[in-house]
Amino acid sequence: MDKPLKTPPPYPIASVDHALRAATILQMEGGATVSQIAERLGVARSTAHRVLAMLVYRDFAVQGEDRVYRAGPVLELAAHSQSLVSRLRAAALPHLHRIVDLLDETTNLIVRTGDTARFIASVECRQALRVGSREGMVFPAHRTTTGLLLLADLTDEELEEVYAPERYRDRPTERPDLAQLRTELRRLRRNGFAVNKERSERGLVAVGVPVRDLDGTALAGLSVSMPSVRYDPHHLQPLVAALDAAAHALEKDLAEQH
Repeated sequence: MDKPLKTPPPYPIASVDHALRAATILQMEGGATVSQIAERLGVARSTAHRVLAMLVYRDFAVQGEDRVYRAGPVLELAAHSQSLVSRLRAAALPHLHRIVDLLDETTNLIVRTGDTARFIASVECRQALRVGSREGMVFPAHRTTTGLLLLADLTDEELEEVYAPERYRDRPTERPDLAQLRTELRRLRRNGFAVNKERSERGLVAVGVPVRDLDGTALAGLSVSMPSVRYDPHHLQPLVAALDAAAHALEKDLAEQH
């Protein structure tokens, strides 16, 4: 039995959400100023400062002499991971905005870490009924659109390592059926895109494509998310075409950075 779908809490606490999002930004991207955190969270500088001060107090963040806040001991990741995520996010944001302008649906950039898919950027559309930002959220990779695409890039041996039984000793019901998963991944490799109909969240449909580096390895995924009531399978081809065009443009930008 899979892990239950994520459902937003009925009484969300904004201050907790701000702190968690700020901590995620520092962890995944390496550092930010008060002004940058305020802009990303959509709050006043004074609010961002209070959030960061509490993160510092609890060792989730540290502040350097340059006044930049960075992940503290609780959250620290390898420097190369921060660098890659930060570079991917910065390069992808203009393309995410263009997809939103074209399709008017929320667009995301996702990377895979082990058996999880992590949303490192999200641009909301302007429609009243829309999928909210998923930035900073983590889902089981096999339950998300681009998580599946990134898993499809693995060899059978690598997939076995990701889902080795000993990794799930304390949570055996969360381990997917590998035979079934391999069948699905073979289909995704042939198609070059993925469609997720309410696998990660009820009422949500997402379509995604991979973003590859110079040697063809899938680095990340681009997806567009929408309420299921607005999804029309007859419009799947133009959705995939728009995402493919954005992914290729992003790949070109990343290649020029080398």
